[in-house]
Amino acid sequence: MRAHRFPQSSMIARIGYDEETGILSISFHDTGKYLYYDVPVALFEEFCRAPSAGTFFNARIKDDFRCRRDPERRRFGPNA
Repeated sequence: MRAHRFPQSSMIARIGYDEETGILSISFHDTGKYLYYDVPVALFEEFCRAPSAGTFFNARIKDDFRCRRDPERRRFGPNA
């Protein structure tokens, strides 16, 4: 698993990429972790170099890949 953090981003905390499965995991500050399927490794590498993680996500990832909320994500609170 390869990973990258975005300390300056107000939207995305970190991303991880599994080269065997092509799954990109994105941890959002406000909504938690989501998994994106069939993402090419080159796109992950571009994401790591992007000057703005949120802008890159909106332009190149969002709505272009099948995704779902991470099933391993723990939920907390009264409505979890």
